[in-house]
Amino acid sequence: MTQSLADLTHRLIDAAKAAGADAADAVAVAGTSVSIDVRNSVLEEAQRAEGTDIGLRVFVGNRSANVSASDTSDRTIEEMAQRAVVMAGAAPEDPNAGLADPAQLASDLDVSRLDLVDASPEPDPAWLEDQAREAEAAAMSVEGVTQAQSTTAAYGRRQVHLAATNGFSGGYESTAHTLSSVAIAGTGTGMERDYDYDSRIHLSDRRSAADIGRVAGERTVERHGARRPKTGTYPVVFDERIASSLIGHLLSASNGASVARGSSWLLGKVGERILPDDIDLIENPHRPRVAGSRLFDGEGLPTSERRIIEHGVLTGWTLDLSTARKLDLKSTASASRGTSGPPSPSVTHVALTQGTQSRADLLRDMGTGLLITSMIGSTINPNTGDYSRGASGFWVENGEIAYPVNECTVAGNLLDMLGRIVPANDARTHLSRVVPSLMVDGMTLAGE
Repeated sequence: MTQSLADLTHRLIDAAKAAGADAADAVAVAGTSVSIDVRNSVLEEAQRAEGTDIGLRVFVGNRSANVSASDTSDRTIEEMAQRAVVMAGAAPEDPNAGLADPAQLASDLDVSRLDLVDASPEPDPAWLEDQAREAEAAAMSVEGVTQAQSTTAAYGRRQVHLAATNGFSGGYESTAHTLSSVAIAGTGTGMERDYDYDSRIHLSDRRSAADIGRVAGERTVERHGARRPKTGTYPVVFDERIASSLIGHLLSASNGASVARGSSWLLGKVGERILPDDIDLIENPHRPRVAGSRLFDGEGLPTSERRIIEHGVLTGWTLDLSTARKLDLKSTASASRGTSGPPSPSVTHVALTQGTQSRADLLRDMGTGLLITSMIGSTINPNTGDYSRGASGFWVENGEIAYPVNECTVAGNLLDMLGRIVPANDARTHLSRVVPSLMVDGMTLAGE
């Protein structure tokens, strides 16, 4: 962590004390990003951005306020602190607001073991452009692809530091190498598109540009000629690319903020079976070489592995300090923090127990039904878990893909759906959500 960001946060803390704050925490974020877009083998756009954002939260008794800025001058920092103290004085009292007790703070701050930084130099923009061109050419070489909609090669480097009047001071940095390609097949109203991408901390882990472009092209051609499926009740397989969205709904419902508001379809379900009894959902914030890994949360508490679902049973809620106090529980060290607002609970990396079957095995067992590869829109009732989403993918007959489909809707109830999931074994283990393809039987499908 660069000393300058640490200095920035401590300058903010000192300014808050001088302005009359009883307590405060501050976060500073610095980033560099380079993005190259290519279309029809021609450079379409090149962007480079560098900047530093700072955020300050102050406490005056049980009242708090948050301010942020992108200017790091002494004058701005002083004005931020004064403004924040005035705002806090006018804010309503919140008995649950406050920093962590010093005894709760993380002591292991050596983030080097998470291996979040590629030590190689920032890539040359010309090389990024060549990578984008290579991916686009690979997509266009696939028979049936009519055009490449966009291809982007990007690099980013991000640094974060957090400090507070309770004595905490820690930070980390990470890098990202990303390449994406979007291809189009067909013309006019019969056009279909699909994509592929890969984003890794270390360039050596990222798939080749040619492979990413080829897969984008192949996926696009497979979707050409899509039609609406028949309305009815069928089993559905959520492809690995979008299966994590189902688990995302579970994570949202088990978030302490939703629970504290009373707007969660999981209310009263702690200790009850939510998933099949042979499935766990485990959060592990310490995964090396995976973006978002962290040793401490946004309030300085030490993170650790946590079983959100164990043997199918919901173990508890995802909590930061404030929501834990509201619910008379202990924080799960799940605070996420930006510069423009106070901490809020969120998960980092989760992994769902994988099955023993491939996706092809699930399709074979399904017989006749829908394989979903992309989704649009969302109607989720937060209180009941009623679920309805637009979908596209492939119709399956006799266990084999028959033809592509689009313009349909799948519906059910999340509590019922999750209790019946059958996982495949195809999850990509470098993602923040390691979730395989999932089969759910008996879903309502609205087509033609």
